[in-house]
Amino acid sequence: MAERRSAQRRTQAVRRAVRVTLAASAGFYPLVYGLHQPEMALYALFAPVALGVLSPVPGSGRQRAAVILGSLPAGLCLVTLGTALAGSTAAATAGMVAVGFALCFAAVAGPRVGGAAPGLQLFYILACFPPYAPETLWQRLAGLTLGAVLLALCERLVLPAAPGPSYRSRLADAEATAAAASAAAADGPAPPDTAAALRASSPGLRHSRLPPAERPAGPWRTDRALAQAGAATRRLLEQLARLNETPAPPTPRSSATPSHDTAPSPAPDPSSAGLLRLVASVCAATAASLRSGRPAGDPDALHHAMRDFQDTRIRRSAARKAPDLPELRHQAAVLAVAGSADIARTAVMVAVSGRRTLPIEPRELFWYADAPALRLWFRRLAGNTTFGSVMFQNAARTAIGLGAARLVAGSLDLTHGFWVLLAVLTLGRTTAGETWTAVRSALAGTLVGALAAGVLLYGVGHEPHAYAGLLAPAMLAAFSLGPLLGVAWAQGLFTLVVATAFAQLAPASWQLAEARIVDVLAGSVIGLACGLLAWPAGARREVRRSMAALLRATAPLAPATVGAVLSDRPATVPREATWHSLHRLRLAEAAYAQYQSEPDDDPARTPTDWHSVLLTAQHVLTGAHQLPRYDRSGTGIPPAAADWARANADRLADATRQAADRCEGRATRPLSGPAGVRLPVCGPALPVLVDLEQWLDCLAEDLRRIAPS
Repeated sequence: MAERRSAQRRTQAVRRAVRVTLAASAGFYPLVYGLHQPEMALYALFAPVALGVLSPVPGSGRQRAAVILGSLPAGLCLVTLGTALAGSTAAATAGMVAVGFALCFAAVAGPRVGGAAPGLQLFYILACFPPYAPETLWQRLAGLTLGAVLLALCERLVLPAAPGPSYRSRLADAEATAAAASAAAADGPAPPDTAAALRASSPGLRHSRLPPAERPAGPWRTDRALAQAGAATRRLLEQLARLNETPAPPTPRSSATPSHDTAPSPAPDPSSAGLLRLVASVCAATAASLRSGRPAGDPDALHHAMRDFQDTRIRRSAARKAPDLPELRHQAAVLAVAGSADIARTAVMVAVSGRRTLPIEPRELFWYADAPALRLWFRRLAGNTTFGSVMFQNAARTAIGLGAARLVAGSLDLTHGFWVLLAVLTLGRTTAGETWTAVRSALAGTLVGALAAGVLLYGVGHEPHAYAGLLAPAMLAAFSLGPLLGVAWAQGLFTLVVATAFAQLAPASWQLAEARIVDVLAGSVIGLACGLLAWPAGARREVRRSMAALLRATAPLAPATVGAVLSDRPATVPREATWHSLHRLRLAEAAYAQYQSEPDDDPARTPTDWHSVLLTAQHVLTGAHQLPRYDRSGTGIPPAAADWARANADRLADATRQAADRCEGRATRPLSGPAGVRLPVCGPALPVLVDLEQWLDCLAEDLRRIAPS
């Protein structure tokens, strides 16, 4: 598998290099040697480099072409702004800070928008340096437009990247797997490897395992709904795996001719089997809806069936003299499976129907279903405008570095000063250690490349046609070998590319290579200083803080949920508590996504299961909304049972806070959890208590998985 991925990576790098080289050459050569427009040729050359190499725009050929053309208006505006501010170092620096922050912070809109940001930065960087020449603006805009259009055509027509499986298709496959597992669980014991197979199908929905273009990470309604459907489906698969690991209690099957040697077979009771079959039908309809893009099935069938199932449990428990705890616990597990399937179905309905859906419950979980797009954008931007957001940290670090680089390059009047900013842009990393590694390699590669470029410029002299013959092969080598062999090769080969390109635009000597070394060195020092001073630990420290804050935000939900369930009147969990938890969940998910992109500085250390923290928080939120939904009138929970439930909820809340301390490395005592099961009551209240018991026990198991003693 690793060899296959490596071969795919090599193929993709070579194909991308071919497309970028072809697009850059098709614009550069005719403008230099045919129309004699060097300014236009410069932008026609760097537009494909910016959007094809510097910007890791994800997706297939069609998707990349759409992103490139969609980014063109923003690129034209940035070139215009940079040209207008080029006459003043102070104005250009202020503009660089604002543009740098805005473009980097645009990553909150998703990987496709964020992927184009570095290339757009380059357009402003190129234009904001002297000479101040507003009369050449039309040439710059024309060259940029030509280069972007040529790159879009090459992405679409020349060795286009094939589309991979979409998130919807992955989600549909997972729902089909859940449908088959639910149907099998309704008929009796499943094969021994069923639980392992269900868990193996779950990681395919993890965002870290998906290509960036397919991640539902944007602020729009569809992306939010698909992400929620994916989380609910993963939880559903885990619940089905647990259901298969703990088979139903023995229930005698009816027979026309009973036999004394026929032992009871472990099969679900009729009501559980019926609900599981309905879950299978709903999951199959959800999979079909994802594939067709149209709503399918009765949206309220499963919801009503869950209420009827709970009412039947309460009536049966009231009619029995002795409680059947194994059966009630199995029914509670089946009810939890149905709840996850219902959330996944509802989220998919929102994804395919948009705002045309009916009022949805629980409204707190699907608050985005009828919200206007502007409000969704505002919530995403406002939620990340905090020092605890890795999106904000990265944007601030980049803006400070680029602003400092522009100030230094303008104040010292460095030749080709935009190379200083380009070094900051390409060598900056989210951690100080990674930045130092990149800078060290880049300086070594630039030094070797500059020596080679100096020898070339000195030996060839002022012969533009010789450089013309070397430019295309140099680009092909730099853009294919650089991503495969590392930063040193990329910087060294790119030095040859810029030397051969600028030697055709104006007479150049070996001093061009010297300027390249000085500029990259200055940019490296500035980038390294920013990496040391601004959040040097990257997401490693932030993921600890955000995960601990998430656990502390969800800790009060367990007692609040138990209080709502035990209330004599219909009650819900306070909305303020769930809103706070959802906000912390979004910040923790962003920190975790960046954390996974950073190499582990201590592979020998046993890592904390951060993904389990996210799943635990989602499990808490789901229970907090689902458990109080059922009609509990007439259950009559005695005070002793209520005290038992509240005590267990308080212990779980304390264990959640202890897990938060462990996430930050401050825990000193072992995790506590719900007390041993001592259900002190039978009758109608018992099913409600069993539901609480199962929820609390599952959460305690989740906490033990996060931070084992």
